[in-house]
Amino acid sequence: MRYPEDHKAETHKRIVTEASRRFRSDGIDATGLQPLMKALGLTHGGFYAHFKSKDALVEEALQAAANDANAHWAKAFAKERPLQAFFERYLSPQHRAQPEQGCPLPTMSAELGQRGNASPITDEVVTGLLALIEKEIGDPQESLAMLATLVGALSLSRSVANEELSNQILDSAHQSLLRKLESLKPR
Repeated sequence: MRYPEDHKAETHKRIVTEASRRFRSDGIDATGLQPLMKALGLTHGGFYAHFKSKDALVEEALQAAANDANAHWAKAFAKERPLQAFFERYLSPQHRAQPEQGCPLPTMSAELGQRGNASPITDEVVTGLLALIEKEIGDPQESLAMLATLVGALSLSRSVANEELSNQILDSAHQSLLRKLESLKPR
């Protein structure tokens, strides 16, 4: 049976999309190639027709996750009060509950660092977010502290079993960031 001309490209895209979701929700190491391919109705051996290694897939999946996140961030930064909207969206229970659709930093950055396999795509995500925040507040050091608070709070909120505590972590970080933002406004 002959496949359409774009079959390989479409299959490649499906693999990257599913891997991006699974890496953000389950982690890189916890996502096996065989279950990933099986979920797509593909064979494990077929993986190597698309990628040289799992690390190659990780890079493409991280880029896809970054692109997804950028689309969500663009919506927040298009609002009237962009940082407030961004903080609210980032530190929301929905973002916490749906890591497969959210920012790749909380799940993937720690794991990439632990693997000794830092990614230049992570650098792009971090510097892109920093630029958006710094544009609003004009302070590179505070921008970095705000980003670290966002990523750390979301990661920590996902790691506790107690939902009330998880919500407190998100709310506390959100309120702290809003207070910091207020203190940075010229008087």
